[in-house]
Amino acid sequence: MVIVSLVPIPYRIAALTAEKNALFSYPPDRLSGIIRDVGFRCTYCAKCCTRAFNGHVFLLEQEVATARAIDPDALEPAPDPEFCDQHGTFYVSGYALKVKDDKEGSCWFLENGRCTIYDRRFAICRIYPYMLHREPDEDGIIDWRQISGFEKHGKYNAKITDEESRTLARETMEYEHAFLDHQIAFLECVQQWFARHQLRHVQKVYDDRMRQFKKGSPLTVMVYTGGQFEKCQVFPKPAPRES
Repeated sequence: MVIVSLVPIPYRIAALTAEKNALFSYPPDRLSGIIRDVGFRCTYCAKCCTRAFNGHVFLLEQEVATARAIDPDALEPAPDPEFCDQHGTFYVSGYALKVKDDKEGSCWFLENGRCTIYDRRFAICRIYPYMLHREPDEDGIIDWRQISGFEKHGKYNAKITDEESRTLARETMEYEHAFLDHQIAFLECVQQWFARHQLRHVQKVYDDRMRQFKKGSPLTVMVYTGGQFEKCQVFPKPAPRES
C-alpha cells in the first residue's frame, strides 16, 4: 500500500527547492573525483535494465517525445501515483519506460541482454550508476548519495580519465537538476489543478481503487507532461512469464 506524503504541497515544493539549492552548492570536482575513485565500467550484464533490480526508468520532459518517436508503445505512467482525488482519478509526475511481462521486468528496449537504442539511450541510462541527491542510509542518516547498486553489477577500479569523469559529473548534476525542476513543476501543477477543480487528495479512495486495480479494474491516471496533465488508462499487468 502506498501512503502519500501528508506534508502539504507548498512545504514539499520548498523542500525540493532547498535540495536544488544544495545541489548548486555541491562542488563538481568532488563528484568527478568520486567517479574516478569508483572506476565503474559496464560489463553489459543488463541487471540495471530490469525492474527486478532497479525500479523504473523515469523519463525527463524532453525524453518523452524521443521515446514516442522511437516507439509509441514504449511509455507507461510512472509507478506509484502521488495523489488520488475524491473521484478516484490518480496523478503521477511523469512517464517511465514500459517493461516487458517477463520475470525480470526487462526494459522495453532490451533484447537478448542488449539495449536496442544504446546510441540514443536516455539520461539516467547514460549516467548510471552515478547519482547526486540526499537520502537517508540504513541508519536514517541523510547525506549525499553518489552511486547506486555498488558492487552488485559491473566492474570497479577501472581507469577513468579526468575528461570522462568531468563529463559524467556534469551530466549527473544536469540530470538531478532537471529531475528536481520536473518534480517541482508537477507539484505546482497539481496544486493549481486541485484548486481550480475543487479537488483534494483522499487516501481512502486511493487505497480502495488500488485494491480494485489488483483485482483487475483499470485506473484513470493523469500524467504530468509538457506542463499539463495527459489522461491515461492503466490496466493490471499479466503475471510475469517464466524466462
